[in-house]
Amino acid sequence: MMTKKLFEDFTEVSEKEWKQKIQVDLKGAAYESLIFHTDEGIDVKPFYHQENFTKNHAPANPTNWYITEQFVINSKTTSQQLLESLKKGAEALWLIIPSSEINLSNLLTEIDLEKTPIFLDFQFLSPETPLQLREFLKNKKHQVSVSIDIVGHLSATGNWFSNQQEDFKILDNFILLNNIVSTTISIDTSIYQNAGANIVQQLAYALSHVNEYLNYLNKKSPEQLKNFKPTFKVTTGSNYFFEIAKLKALRQLYASLAKVYQISEEIDILAYPTKRNKTIYDYNVNMLRTTTESMSAILGGANWVCNVAYDEIYHHDNDFGRRIARNQLLVLKKESYFDKVANASEGSYYIEEITTQLAEKALDIFKDIEKAGGWITSLIEGTIQRKIKEQANKEEAQFNKVEKILVGTNKYQNMEDKMKGDLEKDPFLLKESRKTLIIPIIQKRLAEKNEQERLKKE
Repeated sequence: MMTKKLFEDFTEVSEKEWKQKIQVDLKGAAYESLIFHTDEGIDVKPFYHQENFTKNHAPANPTNWYITEQFVINSKTTSQQLLESLKKGAEALWLIIPSSEINLSNLLTEIDLEKTPIFLDFQFLSPETPLQLREFLKNKKHQVSVSIDIVGHLSATGNWFSNQQEDFKILDNFILLNNIVSTTISIDTSIYQNAGANIVQQLAYALSHVNEYLNYLNKKSPEQLKNFKPTFKVTTGSNYFFEIAKLKALRQLYASLAKVYQISEEIDILAYPTKRNKTIYDYNVNMLRTTTESMSAILGGANWVCNVAYDEIYHHDNDFGRRIARNQLLVLKKESYFDKVANASEGSYYIEEITTQLAEKALDIFKDIEKAGGWITSLIEGTIQRKIKEQANKEEAQFNKVEKILVGTNKYQNMEDKMKGDLEKDPFLLKESRKTLIIPIIQKRLAEKNEQERLKKE
């Protein structure tokens, strides 16, 4: 029997020795030429070593993640469509409810609520809705979560649903559902990434965003604060390792904030691909993008992982797009075994260091926002919008110079690719003249200007 461990035959190599070896291999080139500088102000080194490794304190990732399918509910949506999705592999449903006219009782009556996680994302605010939900869920075993985000609505649209006082008053009624549903408040961080914010900004804004609710509950209802558990809606982009680190840093940052309020550090994360980097030209590349983005979500520790159809930005909802998006997640889970190991990224020196740096930089921005009066005050003053716009402009300049690449759009284009006759819906930012309380955070895809110019030449 062999009792000697294999690695006892190898001596440990220090960080200094690794660096010396790299410098020898460079044959006179500067070591600094291997360091990659990111928009987040982080220098990515050519190697990472145990000597500089400090384990982050953060809540453990969930042991399971749900393949989640999104439905924007309208009068034509049937419970049969939802059941068909579950039959074909979806494990959880994300239902976006645009108006009070939707009859949830009819829609969900055939769904096994005890076995199927349901995320009800309300895009309107009505005092009757929490009462109806309470009545519907009465005496039922279920896995229903609720999403209300009045602060996110202000950020994205520039207006409250009604006004600040009335919105928070109705929010109180939803918060009272906490004794029958796991979450009632969501933090929509997708707004910031889709508008062009970098990862540090996204984390800082998410923290300040949720702190508006924590501050409110701490003053209004400390008892309800004890039961508070938010869901963060997070989009993932194509910077694979940084997006893994982003989700880990989000849990770490919220745990630090929860410690101050002396509440549970537990959160749920619903992750899905960003729209920022999606394109109408060479659209099949979107499938590759959403695959790596879904992988980042899983390895980063999302509870709910939802994919989007490769043609979502220019086609109406269709069975083929849905099936491919669902099957991408099914392949990751059933064929690639992404459900077999929890915390697969834990212990990676690279990811752990990025996580630490992202969290530290985000915390500095968060503190500045709080010193300035908090999230809502900073929105009203236009500070947040200006910072995101500056970063978005920087990213667009990189795209125009082909320093930031979208394959098939600003590099490796197929100029024979024609799209004018394939657009079922407008894929571009729609400008709407309306009066707003504040300047809204404008969400816009990176390739829009490039695509509009190509369409004109078709």
